[in-house]
Amino acid sequence: MRAYAPEIPKCLIPVAGRPFAELQLSWLSAQGASQVLYSIGYLGDQIRSFIGDGSRWNLQVRYVDEGLDLRGTAGALRLALDLDLLEDRFLVLYGDSYLTVDLSQVDTAHRQGRFPALMTVFRNDGRWEESNAAFDGARVTRYEKHAADPSPDMRFVDYGLSALSTRLIEQQIPPDTASDLAALFGELSLQGRLGGFEVHQRFYEIGSPEGLRDLELLLSPPG
Repeated sequence: MRAYAPEIPKCLIPVAGRPFAELQLSWLSAQGASQVLYSIGYLGDQIRSFIGDGSRWNLQVRYVDEGLDLRGTAGALRLALDLDLLEDRFLVLYGDSYLTVDLSQVDTAHRQGRFPALMTVFRNDGRWEESNAAFDGARVTRYEKHAADPSPDMRFVDYGLSALSTRLIEQQIPPDTASDLAALFGELSLQGRLGGFEVHQRFYEIGSPEGLRDLELLLSPPG
């Protein structure tokens, strides 16, 4: 979306007349969340300025600033861990995802499950984007973005919300390196250690002009 809004962080792009972060934080607050940790980098000062401490949404918002040395989605979590900003268990939500899943159900499934990480999945069948996961009802048995040889059972897609623990990040992600959660999830899936939670309503995102259009259509008043 850099070409669409070159001087605005993606999470502040207007959606139906409101900055996207406002929509996402309002949803998190309504879901019973109390703390949010943002990983920010380029143009991150705009995010801090708009969101502040999160009190407008009855949230406590803190920040991990990667600056210009971006570490990837997993590397950012390792940085947060090293700064003592992570709870023992936590949920990870992409900054451009608009979801409808019940957060408490996902958190409970992770806490009561036997897997070190849990991924929410949606049966996509290639409809909204490339399917990237196979799911057997309990485990994500294969997860690979842009797989060169996707198997027929890869009918699901990463829904955009996952549950992890600080122990997993400490064990699997080295400090001061760039690392992506997709790689970690891929390894865990092949090891039989990635739990799954199926969501039955489609996801929305603002990572593309098409995704932004679909979300605005959803949120716009009828007529």
